[in-house]
Amino acid sequence: MKKEFVVIGLGRFGGSICKALVEQGMEVMAIDKDEDKINEYSSYASHAVVADSTDESVLKSLGIRNFDHVIVAIGDDIQSSILTTLLLKELGVRNVTVKAQNDYHEKIVRRIGADRVIHPERDMGRRIAHSIVSNNVLDYLELSDEHSIVEVVATPQLAGNTIIDLDIRAKYGINIVAMKRGKEIIVSPQAEDMIREGDILIVIGADTDISRFEKKVLGI
Repeated sequence: MKKEFVVIGLGRFGGSICKALVEQGMEVMAIDKDEDKINEYSSYASHAVVADSTDESVLKSLGIRNFDHVIVAIGDDIQSSILTTLLLKELGVRNVTVKAQNDYHEKIVRRIGADRVIHPERDMGRRIAHSIVSNNVLDYLELSDEHSIVEVVATPQLAGNTIIDLDIRAKYGINIVAMKRGKEIIVSPQAEDMIREGDILIVIGADTDISRFEKKVLGI
């Protein structure tokens, strides 16, 4: 069955989420107070509605509690974002993801029940910083305040060694959870698997341990 989503706020972030969900075959209701934004996304979303998400009666009339997931992507109006989140949880929405403007905003929406909070600008900044510091770091995904997943390109220093030879877990406290070799993806590589130059290693671990690995092995 298709999952049904609601995206509230059609700025750059909310709009891109809306398009991406539709491209993945999801049913999406788009909500914004700006009629021009609704007209812009009416051809993408399953339903596009001009509405004030801080009005409880409006949310009820839209049957908001029947949707699988609501993304609150309201831009700079933190007050509206907070009130919308509060109403969504009071109405019984099971999964609410909120775009936060800052740590204070995140703290409040978490206290009132947000299931997930994201900082797109901050997170993208970190990803870009990691990728431009070294040509060997392809991507970076923060899992929590202290743990991340990083994609790194195997250097000549790593090539020709098996995973057990490198003993990365013991030396750095991190794990190689997968390897990409051309179009082939090796999930949960074995200890005897040989690393080749240019292989993409998907590494998971604490940020401090990943940093040590990057400095000593990748030369960052």
